[in-house]
Amino acid sequence: MRVPMDSVKLLKVVACAGLVALLCCSGDENPTPVPPGSPPQELALAGASVMIGAGDIAVCGTNGDEATGAIVDSVVKADSVARVTTVVFTIGDNAYPSGSGGVERDFQRCFTGSWGKDRIMKVIRPSPGNHDYDSGTLAPYFAFFGDRAGPAGKGYYSYDVGGWHVIAMNSEVYFESNDPSEAKAQEDWLRKDLAEHRSRCALAYFHRPLFSSGTYGPATEVLGLWRILFAGGVDLVLNGHEHDYERFLPQTPLGVADSVNGVEEIIAGTGGGVLRMVRYPVARNSAAQIHGRFGVLKLILGAGEYSHAFIDTNGRVWDPSRRKCH
Repeated sequence: MRVPMDSVKLLKVVACAGLVALLCCSGDENPTPVPPGSPPQELALAGASVMIGAGDIAVCGTNGDEATGAIVDSVVKADSVARVTTVVFTIGDNAYPSGSGGVERDFQRCFTGSWGKDRIMKVIRPSPGNHDYDSGTLAPYFAFFGDRAGPAGKGYYSYDVGGWHVIAMNSEVYFESNDPSEAKAQEDWLRKDLAEHRSRCALAYFHRPLFSSGTYGPATEVLGLWRILFAGGVDLVLNGHEHDYERFLPQTPLGVADSVNGVEEIIAGTGGGVLRMVRYPVARNSAAQIHGRFGVLKLILGAGEYSHAFIDTNGRVWDPSRRKCH
């Protein structure tokens, strides 16, 4: 695989001892990029469906979210003409500064002009982040997205895209709620949902990543979710929260590389919020990192396989990859 050299760093994976406490254990402090060549292209799959999105999105007074929203809108428009099934996902922190204070202030004023266009809103499937909770309630989030956000008051739901099962989760019940029963209810629901869809390829998305080389590091509070997803045979997990792009090799919930049954994690908190740097040395099993670029993650979901790539706001394709489902 060839990727541009100036912003992407590909990790030399190094084995590290330890379990959860060492999720930040690293490889080479100065990873060597793959030599540059012709710009990479998206990896197409015949008869596939498309998902496109990012996290950490709408900020009033800036244009990062407008630029990423334009990419999303153009893909949705083109796919509609081509009659390709397309879903737009969000991985939390949909509107800043707080996604609250009334629907009018943050969502209508900030999100509507970038990712809130009619064409996008018809196919959007959001998930909440910590900034969507900053007023202590998700009421403005549910009021804005309506039934596209799943059952009101929960923040988790599932749906199918082509032959894939897709699960939107609420990682914030582990951080914003004072009621432990909310987390248990989500986990019980997740086990049941996965058991009912075990034969399908599956992906899940939620705001906070278990594995990360970014500013905040691993959110170990979501380890329980990861254990359930891993046991349920999920292929891919998407996260935001970190304002960068990072892709991890398939691994177990305890950070052990596993090319057979492991779950691939991709962070794409690049939708419009202030960008941040990846920290070096990078986390164990981190395979690619991009910082300083707004962009979106595009997934192409096929029969028993999938491909993905990061598309920046200059239209450049980064880190294309293709994998088989479990």
